[in-house]
Amino acid sequence: MSEQNGAQEAHNPQFSLQRIYVKDLSFEAPKSPEIFRQDWAPSVQLDLNTRHKELEAGFHEVVLSLSVTVKTGEEVAFIAEVQQAGIFLIQGLDPASMSHTLGAFCPNLLFPYAREALDSLVIRGSFPALMLAPVNFDALYAQELARQQQAGAQA
Repeated sequence: MSEQNGAQEAHNPQFSLQRIYVKDLSFEAPKSPEIFRQDWAPSVQLDLNTRHKELEAGFHEVVLSLSVTVKTGEEVAFIAEVQQAGIFLIQGLDPASMSHTLGAFCPNLLFPYAREALDSLVIRGSFPALMLAPVNFDALYAQELARQQQAGAQA
């Protein structure tokens, strides 16, 4: 009976957030202080990426990378980058669910921390607050799966 309970527990899905941390943080204002005397008409470019790796059985590191380049006219006002990471215990999921959890669910949990870290960097650089809009990681994950399937069909 105890063997049966042990086998049943092994198949029960588990998800636990172990730690959230900043892996890398960078801010550059190459045209300061001259940029502060120009009219502020910013254009924002956001690059977003995720990656993950298994640390040991069941423990995974997920890293959400955000890079923001803000220009006013042709001048780069600032570049701010953050790699927000988390360690997650994830067990008992089928491969498709594991892929979705690592590719969409975990980055969704990390995004508010990354957004706050970027906003704090920008304010410390004496620029107006940068409040990034929420990101739909489920939609991005679905788009990436579709792209991979299309690339596989063409190969």
